Amino acid sequence: MRAAALTVTVVALGTAVVTAQGDARFKARSELVILDVAVTDGRGAFVRGLPAESFRVLEEGRPQTISFFAEQDAPATIGLLLDSSGSMLVNRSMMIAGLTSLARSSNPDDEFLPLVFNERVTYVLPPGTTFTSDPEELRDALAGSLAVVGKTAFHDALAEALDGIAKGSHERRVLIVLSDGGDNASQLSFDELLHTVLASNVVVYTIALIDPLSRGHNTGALRRLARETGGLAFEPRSRGALTDAFRDIAADIRSRYTLAFEPSDTSSGRFKHVRVMVSAPDRRKIHVRTRTGYMAGLSEPASSAGAGAER
Repeated sequence: MRAAALTVTVVALGTAVVTAQGDARFKARSELVILDVAVTDGRGAFVRGLPAESFRVLEEGRPQTISFFAEQDAPATIGLLLDSSGSMLVNRSMMIAGLTSLARSSNPDDEFLPLVFNERVTYVLPPGTTFTSDPEELRDALAGSLAVVGKTAFHDALAEALDGIAKGSHERRVLIVLSDGGDNASQLSFDELLHTVLASNVVVYTIALIDPLSRGHNTGALRRLARETGGLAFEPRSRGALTDAFRDIAADIRSRYTLAFEPSDTSSGRFKHVRVMVSAPDRRKIHVRTRTGYMAGLSEPASSAGAGAER
């Protein structure tokens, strides 16, 4: 059989159980490594209906026992991080329209944390509101928040966005970044940022909006953030391509397998590589996207919030 393999994952404290109603839930009891896995075919379409037996997990080359498996459209806490510095303002209307469309296409229970940044991060929802599940409230908040210019502290802003997402109510966590990847004002280096990202359980999607006349953009950093976390990176060159990027991200977030295993070694602070191998029963060529690894013992406590499972 053909096997698609890539390295993985994220840690959360919890034990996975399946309730009598078929809901996937994680309860704080022991340390689990939770893998948010996308499996696609040669056309990029999600491969549905794979059984647990099609999946193999290796940590540092050693086989692991899968203690939880589900194919599910689970609700997610989704951070939206928008660069509002310099040339990003020319894309303002397209960004707002695309993000509103994405929110309308998302799981109705998803919650969104919209943030804009230049030298500092601005929380754009009304005072007293951190998250919203209302696409219209999201659109209105973004429409009044992007007219800001200045330097760009991208690394610091992304780290702050991770802190905000961690306060959400869902175990699944996603960050969508609209930026050119440039940074000229952060205290964090990119390597420090990447370490922080890998210690979280956040899947990063990036959309690179590049002004060909500007300098300092870094699409390589955006691609790496997406690759290391199992997300997707886009570099649209037209309004239509940008619309397609938002549509593809919305579909990808809702098309995932969730796997978990209990590691034998939980030594704190160690980076561990995890590899997922998937064999399609019909031997079709498939691709696997998930995290490249996890920082052992550095995760947030998992909530006991449930997510509806299809399996």
